[in-house]
Amino acid sequence: MLYLHLMMLNELENFYLNLHEPDQSCFLALRDIILDFDTEMKSDWKYKLPFFMYRNKMCCYLWKDKKTQEPYVSFSGGKNMNHKALEAGNRTQFKIFRVDPNQDIDIKTLLELLNSAKKLIDLKLDQ
Repeated sequence: MLYLHLMMLNELENFYLNLHEPDQSCFLALRDIILDFDTEMKSDWKYKLPFFMYRNKMCCYLWKDKKTQEPYVSFSGGKNMNHKALEAGNRTQFKIFRVDPNQDIDIKTLLELLNSAKKLIDLKLDQ
C-alpha cells in the first residue's frame, strides 16, 4: 500500500515537474490556490490527472485544452454550476474555467467557483 501511495505521489509530482513554462507556474499556482481554499481540499492522482478532492469527493481537476493548449480547471459538479466564467462545451457533467498562463489568474472568480463546487458537495453529503 505504501509503495502504491509513493508511486501516486511521484506521478502527481512528475505531472507538474514535466510541464514547460509558463504552464508549469500556472498549474502550480492553481494547485496552491485550490489547496489553500479549504483545509478539507486534498490533492490526488486519478485518471492520469491532478484531481482535487473535497471531503473525499471529486471537486475539480487541472488539464489543458487539446486544441489551444490553454490550461483549465474542470469542475466535476459543473453541470449544476451557473457562472459566466464556466464553459460546458460538449461536456455533460463538467464545466471548465479557462486560465491564460501568460496573465494573472483571476483568483476572485476561481474562489467563487470553488465555493460553488464546495456548496454542491456539502449539499449532497449533508442530506
